[in-house]
Amino acid sequence: MQKRLYRTEDADAKVCGVCGGIAEFFGIDPSLVRVGWVFLTLCASVGFWGYLICAAILPKKSEIFPEV
Repeated sequence: MQKRLYRTEDADAKVCGVCGGIAEFFGIDPSLVRVGWVFLTLCASVGFWGYLICAAILPKKSEIFPEV
């Protein structure tokens, strides 16, 4: 299976599924990615804008792998 970056749609998706998709891509816990996003948002609001851009650009998992 090809490694692709996407948004999740299952239990890992809390808001738009961006953190869950990034966590699956790197093979880490989604909670760690969420903590990182919150840290970036609180420090310089980079996390907020980055999350919005990723939510708009990244495709959903079902769009990439329809059989899964």
